[in-house]
Amino acid sequence: MSDPKVVVSCALTGALTTRSQCPAIPYTPAEIGEESRRAAEAGAAIVHIHARNDDGTPTWSPDTFRRIFEEVRSRSEVIINFSTGSVGIPAAERVAHISELKPEMAALNMGSMNYAIYSEKRKEFYHDHVFANPFHDIRFFLEAMNEAGVRPEMECFDSGHIGNTRPLIDLGVLKPPYQFSLVMGVLGGIPAGTRNLVHQVGSLPAESHWQVIGIGLEQWRLVAAAITMGGNVRVGLEDNFYLEAGRMAGSNGDLVEKAARLCRDLGREVASIGEARELLGLPNQARTVNA
Repeated sequence: MSDPKVVVSCALTGALTTRSQCPAIPYTPAEIGEESRRAAEAGAAIVHIHARNDDGTPTWSPDTFRRIFEEVRSRSEVIINFSTGSVGIPAAERVAHISELKPEMAALNMGSMNYAIYSEKRKEFYHDHVFANPFHDIRFFLEAMNEAGVRPEMECFDSGHIGNTRPLIDLGVLKPPYQFSLVMGVLGGIPAGTRNLVHQVGSLPAESHWQVIGIGLEQWRLVAAAITMGGNVRVGLEDNFYLEAGRMAGSNGDLVEKAARLCRDLGREVASIGEARELLGLPNQARTVNA
């Protein structure tokens, strides 16, 4: 029996990336909408989105998320996944746009961790903070997502984050099918590598869908591993700027195009948006901002 088609997700912008690092990073709702179009045309079925102010700084304004939703939806029926992850922002503020706009999916960080970037060249840490996600907050987000009819996409940066699902399943606030993103290569979380990915996938509960999220150029090795293991993949400028060492992507579409090519080269096909909805058990009709 052949593996199912690969669902490709694209993380369009992130919260920390800037145009000084990569000129293709979108900031405004219209720019994010255009990047969503490029990603969808290249083969992405899901777009993962953080909101920005026009100057590139992060925002949690539901009005900005609404404008992004409208810009994305005016261009395609791609599955929309909004972020809820942040540091130092109250939980209620981080989930307000989910409750109000009801996207098809929303990211849910599944545990606390040290979170940093280290420069071997400069011998310095950047973005050095504790990414706090206590069970109280996770449950609060889950209950809000359940009420809004939004699929939680559980972002797990380490093995313990997968284990954190057990009490939530027992409480009945986390319901199948489960949507996991296995994030690898963030300092403070599980290192990137196929051996670790095999362990992570083997730790998932029954009725789970999963994708790998690799940080930096490790992304491509992990994409290839996930494809051969029957999983799904995420690429995008939030996670990685480069098609290969020294060759920066000109858009999110460039990264999705490479991921789709890897799928085909390794004997799997890329799921269309409609096929992804069916594979993941999502509604077969795209939600609109007024739905």
